[in-house]
Amino acid sequence: MNGTTSKKRELSKRDKKPSTYRRIVTGNVNGKAVVQNDEPLPAYEFKTVPGYEHTLIWVNLATPDLSKEQRFDRYPEAVVPGPGGTSLHFVTFPPSSVFANPSFDGEAARREALIRLRGLADHFEKEDPAMHKTNTVDYAVVYDGEIWLELDDAQTVHLKKGDVVVQNGTRHAWRNKGTAPVTMLFFLNGAKE
Repeated sequence: MNGTTSKKRELSKRDKKPSTYRRIVTGNVNGKAVVQNDEPLPAYEFKTVPGYEHTLIWVNLATPDLSKEQRFDRYPEAVVPGPGGTSLHFVTFPPSSVFANPSFDGEAARREALIRLRGLADHFEKEDPAMHKTNTVDYAVVYDGEIWLELDDAQTVHLKKGDVVVQNGTRHAWRNKGTAPVTMLFFLNGAKE
């Protein structure tokens, strides 16, 4: 590969805009189903982890009451729901090489995650910050790319686009061993332990 091609590729990576998703929210008005909200949601791109994006699409921290209008107009105190609650997330994981880069600042990444991923980041293990466990049943869908699910004793499962994992409150990590970003959709169901 010549230097010009390499520089163009590097520039395109830096100039890439975060992903944007469209959220449409319906409701009932005078007994009729209507669209209450239709808006683009730009992904939050972590400043400390190049290529890592997180978009919280919706959250119900507890069991929703359909007799009341469902709203999500401010970032919640926690992105992980309590029993009976749910949350929906798009997450793009950069390749693991990002974390192996000598310029990567793990402590800065931890601080940013504690602010942005409240209620989730505090479950990340100190010895291996990717490993975590929450009191949720998660439906994890590989939306684009390939990723490895790691469980206890370094047991791994290679997942490809369209694969679905039902995560029953178990200790795990998502490892992107490839060279391209991986986007996943997570639906978290709050559970009792």
